[in-house]
Amino acid sequence: MSDFDNVTVPPPAPAGDAPADQRTLSLVAHLLGIFTGFIGALIIWLVNKDDPQKGFVTDQAKEALNFQITVAIAYIVSTILVVVMIGALLLTLVWIANLVLCILAAVKANNGEAYRYPFTLRLIK
Repeated sequence: MSDFDNVTVPPPAPAGDAPADQRTLSLVAHLLGIFTGFIGALIIWLVNKDDPQKGFVTDQAKEALNFQITVAIAYIVSTILVVVMIGALLLTLVWIANLVLCILAAVKANNGEAYRYPFTLRLIK
């Protein structure tokens, strides 16, 4: 089997109830995607990835990072397609999807539920 056979299947969510500080940091990781792209989630993931007690934060920051990388790729493709006149519509749709899905993920993370973005390339494992 190759490493790419199960690319579309999201990893399982961490089990257990997350403490309030981890839920807040996960909420911030998701919301920063609206304003900073993948940079905010990358910083949160890098700071917390080696701490085994911050499993929920690490998982949600990694999920936000993967989604923001996917959004960045979609923005690049849409910008190239502006030449064909469909890119402007795609840019708007990507922006709206990013906004809605980041807010939805932030609410779920604040409730202590692990959120998995749809249509996300799982590049960071």
